[in-house]
Amino acid sequence: MIVCHCTGISDHDIRAAVDWMRRADPETIITPGKIYHALGHRADCGGCMPLFLDTMRMCASLEVPTTPPAIGAVSRQAIPILRQGRHHEGRSQGN
Repeated sequence: MIVCHCTGISDHDIRAAVDWMRRADPETIITPGKIYHALGHRADCGGCMPLFLDTMRMCASLEVPTTPPAIGAVSRQAIPILRQGRHHEGRSQGN
């Protein structure tokens, strides 16, 4: 089914682009702009956006995999280290 008549993008093209992007980088955030770019096009009139987004959402590989808990724990431990010796955005305490 043709989703975007201006550029000739079909639902199959959208699913293939989403699958390709997910295989290339499992943690990437997939947006309509990235799909248009991957397909060598750009949005023209925007009339297709509701159907384009619905087609994207139906792709099983659209969701970003969940982050392992170990990564979150490391970043929370690093926050106090980063804050040591720093002032608020370089401003003096009196302001």
